[in-house]
Amino acid sequence: MSFSKEDRKVQSKTGKTFPPSIKDEPLAIAIAAALREEFGDTPSALKTIARLTRSNERAVRNWFEGKNSPSAANLVILMRNSDRILRTVLTLADRHDLVVAAGLAGLRRQLLDAVAAIDGLPVGGFSGGSHNSESDTT
Repeated sequence: MSFSKEDRKVQSKTGKTFPPSIKDEPLAIAIAAALREEFGDTPSALKTIARLTRSNERAVRNWFEGKNSPSAANLVILMRNSDRILRTVLTLADRHDLVVAAGLAGLRRQLLDAVAAIDGLPVGGFSGGSHNSESDTT
């Protein structure tokens, strides 16, 4: 079967492609790299993110492969739950001042977690050789 003159052309005359290639999609590639760094590239990571964002696992796999980027609503959910995604988006937006602030907030949370873990240790549980100041006074 041959095409008639009224049929649509398969290729454009100007040489433009639709949709744009993945190379023209820096957000999708940056999000994919951040997702792999933060969550790993395992099936359980895909399921975790799909459950977190209430998205289809196939859609999440496309995010991991850099074929598509998450919708705005899903991107907000990812930024809320991942400092790596938050820093990636802020970097793409040229908001380096906020990248530093987000890093400091993450460090503060880690420090608070460490202090809480130290406070949860039993009083006599440390045998590092240092003296307890209360026992020296008696």
